[in-house]
Amino acid sequence: MKNVGVIGLGDMGSGIALNLIKNGFNVFGCDLLQDRQKAFKKMGGSLETSIASIGEKCDAVFVMVMNGDQAKAIIFDKDGLAEKMVKGSAIILSATIKPSEAEEIGYSIKGSGINLIDTPVSGGFPGAQSGTLTLMASAAKDVMEQNKDILEAISSNIHHVGTEPGQGQIIKACLQSLIGAQFSATFEAAALAAKAGVSGEVLHTVFSTSSAGCGVVNNALEKIIDRKFEGTGSHINTMHKDLTISLNLAENLGVPMHTASAAMQIFHAGRTKYPDGDNWACTRVIEEIVGAELHR
Repeated sequence: MKNVGVIGLGDMGSGIALNLIKNGFNVFGCDLLQDRQKAFKKMGGSLETSIASIGEKCDAVFVMVMNGDQAKAIIFDKDGLAEKMVKGSAIILSATIKPSEAEEIGYSIKGSGINLIDTPVSGGFPGAQSGTLTLMASAAKDVMEQNKDILEAISSNIHHVGTEPGQGQIIKACLQSLIGAQFSATFEAAALAAKAGVSGEVLHTVFSTSSAGCGVVNNALEKIIDRKFEGTGSHINTMHKDLTISLNLAENLGVPMHTASAAMQIFHAGRTKYPDGDNWACTRVIEEIVGAELHR
């Protein structure tokens, strides 16, 4: 059975590790936080103290960190993955970073014999924990085939969107611009309903059975009416970062993004007022302005 590494054992990485273990892989992981380390060991993973040891032991390694600088350090610093992994192994870049950063990683690793799969994910905490993530994977066809069993262990939807590094990140940037707009519209609608005296349960029932209902809207509204603004596995910093990437790509390409830009401002406000909150905390900022809260 293959040895697979997971670097970054947070909300997403822990779910990836869990489903790899469930599918019989030998899983080696590392994270800086002790509570994550303990949780990983409890689920049956082999905790490693260094990136080097993971690189030496694993056929493939997921890099699930917050930003491009972290990803590049893990791969290219002394004793990093690029130095320790053997030819034919694969780095699975599952973090969401700028397309240009993924391109840089791909260019820098070219010729090393180590394969790179640029595959940001979608599905959030529930998808990671249940093994039903959507993958936007860009790599050569033979590399995808070689790692098919690993990817299938964590995903129910594997989309082969390209062959070059950065192409997966471009799709993710487009997706997050849409999801950000869906979130912000839901937050505003919830505040409007609260001010008008509408029951949260009624609003959720109507929204979820209408043409506007979808996983993003339904889940966000459910969290709002149940007043669950922290610890739901969707920290506001992540979406804020993703929208920054979407708008950066749009600026580089000269594409106007009116709706995504408005969503960014709502997330700015939410992140400033509730830095420890999840995405839905943005609603609280609007509720405070109008003086009403939406409850179930």
